[in-house]
Order: sequence, then C-alpha cells, then structure tokens
Amino acid sequence: MARQQAPPWVHAAFLLFLLSLSGAIEIPMDLTQPPTITKQSVKDHIVDPRDNILIECEAKGNPAPSFHWTRNSRFFNIAKDPRVSMRRRSGTLVIDFRSGGRPEEYEGEYQCFARNKFGTALSNRIRLQVSKSPLWPKENLDPVVVQEGAPLTLQCNPPPGLPSPVIFWMSSSMEPITQDKRVSQGHNGDLYFSNVMQQDMQTDYSCNARFHFTHTIQQKNPFTLKVLTNHPYNDSSLRNHPDMYSARGVAERTPSFMYPQGTSSSQMVLRGMDLLLECIASGVPTPDIAWYKKGGDLPSDKAKFENFNKALRITNVSEEDSGEYFCLASNKMGSIRHTISVRVKAAPYWLDEPKNLILAPGEDGRLVCRANGNPKPTVQWMVNGEPLQSAPPNPNREVAGDTIIFRDTQISSRAVYQCNTSNEHGYLLANAFVSVLDVPPRMLSPRNQLIRVILYNRTRLDCPFFGSPIPTLRWFKNGQGSNLDGGNYHVYENGSLEIKMIRKEDQGIYTCVATNILGKAENQVRLEVKDPTRIFRMPEDQVAKRGTTVQLECRVKHDPSLKLTVSWLKDDEPLYIGNRMKKEDDSLTIFGVAERDQGSYTCVASTELDQDLAKAHLTVLADQATPTNRLAALPKGRPDRPRDLELTDLAERSVRLTWIPGDDNNSPITDYVVQFEEDQFQPGVWHDHSKFPGSVNSAVLQLSPYVNYQFRVIAVNEVGSSHPSLPSERYRTSGAPPESNPGDVKGEGTRKNNMEITWTPMNATSAFGPNLRYIVKWRRRETRDTWNNVTVWGSRYVVGQTPVYVPYEIRVQAENDFGKGPEPDTVIGYSGEDYPRAAPTEVKIRVMNSTAISLQWNRVYSDTVQGQLREYRAYYWRESSLLKNLWVSQKRQQASFSSDRNRGVVSRLFPYSNYKLEMVVVNGRGDGPRSETKEFTTPEGVPSAPRRFRVRQPNLETINLEWDHPEHPNGILTGYILKYVAFNGTKVGKQMVENFSPNQTKFSMQRADPVSRYRFTLSARTQVGSGEAVTEESPAPPNEATPTAAYTNNHTDIATQGWFIGLMCAIALLVLILLIVCFIKRSRGGKYPVREKKDVPLGPEDPKEEDGSFDYSDEDNKPLQGSQTSLDGTIKQQESDDSLVDYGEGGEGQFNEDGSFIGQYTVKKDKEETEGNESSEATSPVNAIYSLA
Repeated sequence: MARQQAPPWVHAAFLLFLLSLSGAIEIPMDLTQPPTITKQSVKDHIVDPRDNILIECEAKGNPAPSFHWTRNSRFFNIAKDPRVSMRRRSGTLVIDFRSGGRPEEYEGEYQCFARNKFGTALSNRIRLQVSKSPLWPKENLDPVVVQEGAPLTLQCNPPPGLPSPVIFWMSSSMEPITQDKRVSQGHNGDLYFSNVMQQDMQTDYSCNARFHFTHTIQQKNPFTLKVLTNHPYNDSSLRNHPDMYSARGVAERTPSFMYPQGTSSSQMVLRGMDLLLECIASGVPTPDIAWYKKGGDLPSDKAKFENFNKALRITNVSEEDSGEYFCLASNKMGSIRHTISVRVKAAPYWLDEPKNLILAPGEDGRLVCRANGNPKPTVQWMVNGEPLQSAPPNPNREVAGDTIIFRDTQISSRAVYQCNTSNEHGYLLANAFVSVLDVPPRMLSPRNQLIRVILYNRTRLDCPFFGSPIPTLRWFKNGQGSNLDGGNYHVYENGSLEIKMIRKEDQGIYTCVATNILGKAENQVRLEVKDPTRIFRMPEDQVAKRGTTVQLECRVKHDPSLKLTVSWLKDDEPLYIGNRMKKEDDSLTIFGVAERDQGSYTCVASTELDQDLAKAHLTVLADQATPTNRLAALPKGRPDRPRDLELTDLAERSVRLTWIPGDDNNSPITDYVVQFEEDQFQPGVWHDHSKFPGSVNSAVLQLSPYVNYQFRVIAVNEVGSSHPSLPSERYRTSGAPPESNPGDVKGEGTRKNNMEITWTPMNATSAFGPNLRYIVKWRRRETRDTWNNVTVWGSRYVVGQTPVYVPYEIRVQAENDFGKGPEPDTVIGYSGEDYPRAAPTEVKIRVMNSTAISLQWNRVYSDTVQGQLREYRAYYWRESSLLKNLWVSQKRQQASFSSDRNRGVVSRLFPYSNYKLEMVVVNGRGDGPRSETKEFTTPEGVPSAPRRFRVRQPNLETINLEWDHPEHPNGILTGYILKYVAFNGTKVGKQMVENFSPNQTKFSMQRADPVSRYRFTLSARTQVGSGEAVTEESPAPPNEATPTAAYTNNHTDIATQGWFIGLMCAIALLVLILLIVCFIKRSRGGKYPVREKKDVPLGPEDPKEEDGSFDYSDEDNKPLQGSQTSLDGTIKQQESDDSLVDYGEGGEGQFNEDGSFIGQYTVKKDKEETEGNESSEATSPVNAIYSLA
C-alpha cells in the first residue's frame, strides 16, 4: 500500500507558469502598431534537395504588414520567377521544383522585410544551403601489411557532405567493429590501432558514412589486413596470457602519439559550444591516457571522458575554460605528454537585448542594445532597415553608443529600430519598435472570471491590461481593504496576482484596478476554494489463493461540488474490467483469481482540478494440498489487524481509544502501536502517537489543541506487524495560542549584503490553531536599535542591504488566530561574508628534511577577514625536479592550519625538487588574496625500491637477476646494494654483499650447489643512504615435492629447450625412414594393379633418375601440389595424391601380360632405391602415412 506522488507534468506546468509571469506588456492588436517579426527560419538554413524549399518569415502589425525579400543584399523580384511564391498573409517563401529546376541555383543569403506605415522590421540574414551527400569515390585498396605490435591508422576520408556525415566502422558483412582501449575511432573518422595483433586479421574494415537528409549510408571499399607475426599460431591460451605481448614475441615499446602529432598544439572554441580534445597513442602494451589542466583542475561538472579516455569533452565552454591542457600517455615502458593550448572566443551574446518601447506623447524613454563577445562586438543601429546615419534627423533622439535616448517623444517618432552587433564569429540582430500612443487603461481578459482552486495549493489570478502611459495596477479583495501585495500575495509586472498557499478564507471576489492619467479600468475574478481529493481508505497488499475472490478498497473523500471519477490501473496501465471483475464506487472485486491477475493495482481518484493515487500489490498463490497430519505444529504468522475502534471519554486535551484485538495467528501479540492522521497540514500521512503493551486494548491518548485527529492501531508480534486497522471517527480538539516557538533558528548570510533567517516550521500538533504564522524580529547587536519585524508564513526570511559580517539579534515567535506563543529566545546570527582582504605576511620556510618543511607566518588583522576565519591554507606545487629530464606533475596541493595558529608543518613532499608555495586566509566565502610566492628546494632523500625485480634460473647452475630503476630516485643514484644468502630448509648460509654501479640493472651468479635456494634483497642508494629494499627468492629445484610459484614462473620447461626439440625431431625422422624401408621390402614381388587409361609413360625420362641421384633447386622448396599456403606461412594438406607412380622406383620395373608388376631387385638396386626415396614425395610424412594405409 503506497500513496503515489503527483505526476511530473504538474511540476513542469508550474515552471512554465512562473516563466510566463515576467513577460512584457504587449499592445492589443486592435491598436495601431509597427510590425514585429514573429517567426523566421534559422540563420544557417540547410534544405533537402528532394523537397520544395521553404524560407519562413511571419510578422504581425496594424495595419497588417507587407513583405519583400533581398537575396545576396539585392532586391529579390519574386514575380519574375514562376517557381517562387509567397504564402498568403505571410512573408514565407515557397520555391517549387515539381516542374523541374535545380535547388542549387537558389543558394544564397536571404533577408525578409515586413513593412507598414509605422515602420519596417527585418529578419535575420538567412543563409540557404542545399544538402549534399556525394558518392564515395571508387578505389581498389591493396591489403594492408603490418608487423604484429606496430601501430596502424586506417583512414576514412569521407566525401564532404552538408551537413557532415556521421562516420562509423563495420565489416563488409555489416558487423560492427569492436572498439576498446587498443582499437578505436578518432573524431576525424579514422580507425586507430595502438598496436596490431594477429586476431585483427579475422575481419575486414569498412568505413561507413550516414547522411542526415537522404537517410542513406555509403560504404567505402573494405581494408584487408595481413599481419606479419613471429608466432604463427593464434592460440587462445596466448590471448589470455597475463603478458600476451611477450608470449607472442612482440617487443614492448614506449608510447608515441598517433594524433595529434608533436608535443604541443592549439585549439580555438567558441563560448557555449563543446570543447573536444583528443589524444590517441601507440605503444606496447597499450598506453593509458590521463588528462590534466595546468594550474588548476578539470571542471568536474562539465568535463567527461569519451572513447576510452582518449577524448576529453567540456560542455558549454566559458572563458574560464581557456588555458593549457595536456594528455599523458603511459605504459610500463614510459610516458609522454602532449600540451594543447585552448583559446575561448565568443560570438556576440546579449547582455541587454532591446525591447519594444511604448510611450505616451511627451514621455521620455530609451532603447538599450548591450552585447559582449570576444573580440568585443561592434554595435550598429538602423531604423526601418536603413542605417541610422542616413535616416532623417530627429531632434528628440540622441544616440549614445549602445543606447538611443528619446526625449519629449511625439507621434512622428514611431519607427522600428534594429540593433546589429557583430564580430568575426557571428552576429545578433534585434528589432524593437517605438510606439507613441495615448490610450486610457483597458482590460484585455473576459470580465467576472471564475477560478476554482484546491485548498493549500498555489494559484494565480490573471488580469491582463493595457494603457499608455503604462498604468499602475492594484488588487483588492471583496471591494475593500488595502492593496494586496506582500505576505501571502505577490503581484507580477504583467498584472498577475499570485497567492502562495490557498486557505479557506482566501475565497471571495478579487478586483484589479489599472490607472493612468487618462482614466482607470477594473475587472473582477471570483475565487472558489475546493477541498482536496483524498483516498482515506487505500487498497492494501493482499496474498490470495488461485480461484478465490479478492476485494481492493478505495474510499475517497472529495469536494461535493466537483465530479469525481475513480479508475484503476494494473501495472501502471489502464485496467480492462472483464466479466470476472466488478468495479464499484469504493472498491474493485476480482472473482476467481488467476495467476495473470498478480501485479500492482493503482486506484486513481480524480476531479477536474486534482487527483489522488494509491497502490497495492496482489500476490496469487498456487493451490496447496491440505496437510494430513493434524498434530503437526501450526505455522506462526503476523497478527490480524485490530477492529472496531471506538473513541470515548472525550476531553479538551485527551480521549480514550478502545479496540478489539485480531487473531494472533499462533504468536502472542507483544505491542500495539497507535497512529494518528490530521487533515490540515499533512492530510493522508500517518504518524506514530504512542505504543502500548500487547495485554491492553484501551488507552488514554494525550492530544494537542486544534488538530482534527483520526486514529488507527497496528498489532505487533515476533513475526511482524499486522495491517493497520480501519481508521476511527475524527475528533477535533479546540484551539489555543501556541505553547512553543519554532526551533533551530539561524541567521546566516547567503550573499555579502544579506542575512537569511531560517527555522524549522512547527508541525500540526504544535500549531494549536488556524493560520499559523511567525513573527520575525531582528536588530544589530552592537547598536541595540529598535527591533525590525515582519510576519512570515513560510520558514525563511531574507534581510537585505546588510553590512558585511556583523552580528544580529534574532527572535522568531509563533502566532495563530488564538494568540501569540511564548516570548522567544534571542539567537545571534551574522550577515553575509565577503572574501578576505589580506594575505598572511612574513611567510618563512625552514626545510626540515627531504620530505617536510616548517612554516611560520604573521596572522592577519580580524577586520580584514570579513567573515569567520576558518583556517590558514598553504598552496604548494612541485615546480621541477633537480634531476634532468624527469617530468613532474605540477598539480597544486594544499595544507590547512587552524585559525589560531601561526606555524605548521607541510609533509609528504618529494625529495630533490624545486617547490613553490603561497598562503591564503579562508573564511566561509572562500579564499582571500594570495601571499607572495615563496620558493624552496628539498634535499636529496633515499630512493624508492627498484622496480620489477626478477629472479630467473635458465638452468641448474646459473641464476640471473634483472631490475628496473626506482620510480622515485629522490636524488642522484650512486649505486645498488645486493645482499643474498643461501638456505636449505632451516639451514642458512653466510650473507654475501654485492655493490653495483647506478647504471647496472643485471647480475648473473653461479650456484654453489644444485639443492640450496637463495634469498635476494636489493636496494638503491643515494648519497643520503639506502632506500627501501625489495626481496625475491630463487625458484625451488625440480626435485622438491611441490614447486614454488617462483619455479613455476621462472624455470624454463625442458620441452621448450632447443636440444630437446632437435633430439625428438631426429628420432622421429629415423623412425620414418625405417617405416619407408619396411614398406619397400614388403612390396617386393607383390602384384599391384596398374591404373588404366594412364597417359604418362612409366619408363625413365629423366637421366637424373637413372642413377638414383637428385638435384636440389628452388623448385624443390615449392609447396606440394594440392596444398595451399596460409597467411602465416604454414602449408596445409587438402587432399591425397597418392598413386603407385608416386611410390615407384623410376623406370626399371617390368610389367607382364596380365598387368601385374614384377619387382626384380638386387642389393645394389635396393641401395639405389633407398637413396633415391630419401628425397622423393614418399618421404613426406603425409604420403608415408597414406602409403602405410
């Protein structure tokens, strides 16, 4: 069971309502007025060449304006072109191509002029372009041959379209190319491989361009990759290898940039656009990309990383986003960076856009046209479409830069003025007319409107009006009293009256009166306040067996003058009421429940003014067999809800509540929780009132004044809580003045010249009466002036025009219609803070050691803090390292010190580095000015541990050690110290020490015996001393029962040794030769069928075969017939070419008449045969196997 919140459209509608309140007053259309452009095409107007061209221009005015156009700054004679027409009562151009013609002939810059006798208004200059989607040039692409591990760029080079096409890469079979950190598409459309791997050959690569207007996709001829590799087999176990590159024999490389080239570049972006910075790097392993901004942090609210961190996008760029950014590409081999200098320029944007000026004869006024941009835009004024300099002189008009001042205006001053502000990046054009009218006030809305609104809602009463001079507007209620403005009321510029929270007493007749020197006009609005629609008995979650009947209750309370509609939703979709369902005014009944009925059910109670929703979930259980063992333990469950609630002993501040307990379902009831609901402040929301033991069913409840109570009871046992009981009848207590005041009163500045007074509003049980409000009082603490006071209905009040950070005495007192609350306590608050005006002085630095410094400074005077001194803060950054060619991060760091201190320590610095430091004072507003920049240098320290210390054992006699230089040398390395000791079980040998030069990173030693292991400890040293050590152990010898991880990882398997592979190959070759010899001997004297229709003679034709000798040439190394060469250079057998000829011994054999072969061999011949077959096809392993078969 849950009450639903109001739908999102309610909040959206309210936002639109607030935006509409600030609109300017417009001249009614029955009065004469100059033209106003109301609709026009965008400045860059791209059209589809397959459709007719439409260039929009609409305007209003009285009399109705006429239209004409210019094209490329020259008059466009529409009547001379049969394809061009203008819509009726509009300036919109229609160019029709149904009878032929080329749209490209009409490209150019168009401008619309709307004119009547009071002036001329101009549209923007509309640049018309025809969309283009040119075909991709046909080209034949050779296979791209690349060495595995090398970088590769596949260029797209799409045809230039208008607008530019969307680029994406797919295979020729339209499968998308998987992109990751290694393979990705750049912003220019090219496909970048940071390093090529053999699996990249498994597909081809085709660049695709999608064009917007034609909705077509053009595909470039695909690229085919051929990857040259040192490891011909694409073994999946290698692909998952922890070091895939070394396993495949790919050399590791430091990163280098594929895009952009070089170490620095620059980029210009316009204000308000998106800035896209891109860095794509090659390297093995694939480099990681990180982004930084020099001298500051990336704007976290606008910056996001794209394309696997290779692109940085900053949205809605502003001037503070300019500066130097750099990307850092790094892998374990090293790092490089590229610096991008970003300049932010700006097309013109409005600071003050000129607005229509409505004046009475003799009045003064001004038009202001103020814009900004980078470069600074120039301002040009025009009147009725002509430069102001060439217009007839007007003694009542004065031009002062971006402002035109009108004095003692007359009817002849009516015109339309244009302000054009431009720079090299764009322009802005605005129309504003000057209308001189003498009009008494008039009301523009129907008279005596009826507005109905729900209690406690916010509403507005509209009263549109017009007059010249502009009238003043006032509101009155029920024809009497003072002007309504302030407190619960607010009058907007356009005449609308907002009532912030509707109460019953706000119902009545409201009169708005508009007055100027020519007269007055008034109108009335009748406001009716309606009770809200509330579901007071909501549907509850239920669990039902299949085939039973379920009833979901939904009882609603609503205003009787409004029509109520109750509908149901299932799973948030409208519920179809079938023949198994019955919908009544206050319930929904489902007969014969089935599994498909399971889900959430929402009751929607709505009137034409509001709605309320409540949701419950129905769970349907399958049939269960009845248990046969009656002695089985009964299951425990949550208690049934209490029932028959009754209120007795009604008193002014108490009442007795009695109820009948429900079934405890085999678990005794331990507690009863009594809840209440009131219908004034939070209707429909239940609050805990009190808790009673499970042994009672009646209790006296203490009540607060002026609360319309309704109670319910929940039973609790060890299993859980019951459903709430049905609510009791309501009981309203009498009212009284508040007995307390709001808590948590605070006074804090939100700006430097204000103080916001806030408090926690009182709830329904502490209001004690209707119309709860708060009397807010304040005064300066030092001056002890008289109290300022105001009555507030909300929970905050802002005091304006206060000095910077001065103390105030504040009191907030509750009041209702029965009287005021007790005298409130005085709370001290402070007005807003401003930034500190002074920085710490006499900043002194003392270097304590290689990683820490001590600071000392003079504290600032309290009158310069301009707020609460929060802390002293030191900003410091590493400017450079004293080691040459070592890149350091210049990211600013900070250290904070409490406000009562004038000394502190900054630690965790890098040794052997140049630092800079500044100090500031920090208050609640922010940082003050920075102190003088101090420079200091940290001395040498001990280095960090050597990196990647590796122990390898290529054989049982030798141990090889390798390591990399420390990540942080922290000074000039003077060498390395290696300590090692032999051990065997619990026996430990004598420790040995080796010293190495700073450039040495390898060491080999001979083992003293094949059984002992060694423990190595390596550290680097500077002049200061030795740094952190790293320890590794040699692999365990192979005769130990359980090899250690070091042995598994470092010992070379015998199966991979060259001598072992050669020995196995020699044995295999000898076995193969023996098999061939056996086959030949077995075939002597046998009879073999000779294939018929064989055209090739069997006699000897090559003299080289007669003596059993063979010449080896390049042809001997060609692949066998019937085989094919794969991309990785291996030969694969496709089919068997075996025949008797393939296994024959030349032309010495004889055939008898029945076609049988008679072998007559001698010892000499056997020898020749054996020698000859050593280079024949029969010696091929494949053919030998076929011959044995």
